[in-house]
Amino acid sequence: MIRTPEESPQLTVFVRTHQVDAVLESLAGVRGDVLFLLNWAVGPEMLGAVIGHERVLLGFPATGGTMDGDVVRYRRTNFITRRVAMPIGEPDGRTTPRLERIVETFRTAGINARAEPRMGAWLRTHAAFEVPLGQAVHAAGGPVVLADDPDAVRGMLHLMRHNLAALETPPVPRAFVALRALPQGLLVAVLRRFLKSPTAVHSGLNDPSPATAAELDRLTEQLRTPAEAR
Repeated sequence: MIRTPEESPQLTVFVRTHQVDAVLESLAGVRGDVLFLLNWAVGPEMLGAVIGHERVLLGFPATGGTMDGDVVRYRRTNFITRRVAMPIGEPDGRTTPRLERIVETFRTAGINARAEPRMGAWLRTHAAFEVPLGQAVHAAGGPVVLADDPDAVRGMLHLMRHNLAALETPPVPRAFVALRALPQGLLVAVLRRFLKSPTAVHSGLNDPSPATAAELDRLTEQLRTPAEAR
């Protein structure tokens, strides 16, 4: 729980996509705004229907890591990851006082955060990229193994492009447009290099747990569902 000055408690929820249903009911009777920091590709409507639409904020945690028994081993930051701010946004895209306070609270704690006016579209774009990536890594047996199979990387890229083309709105961030515009050969080379990098190896991509597979399955279902309010 995060308490912001002069405001009601701010609840921050870190769970996997397929675990949201199990926690929503427990949040219905708890006072305060709720920031969902997670993978979520169908907008805020389902969340707000249970806990109240006025309480919902959406975001995505920028820090990655893996479980080693009962220990969480966070991915070491590098030049690229330090430049990626954690996006947080209001469902309707406004920059409200509570959003500004939440962003500032994370920044004060040393966590790079920023307000994102199209958070729902951001999450849907991320899922369009992440689902093929995660499923391809899982099928291959790890990111490095996948990197050594150019045909599998090409197949993964094809699914990413298909998902991005099916989005109802342009990708957010706009950088994802490159996955549809740049030559396939160049993108395959870049993706293979990424899969062998410490950023990929020391992240959730290297987690073959049943929970990871269950989350990817739920995100796949969400991508097949027309997006609600974004």
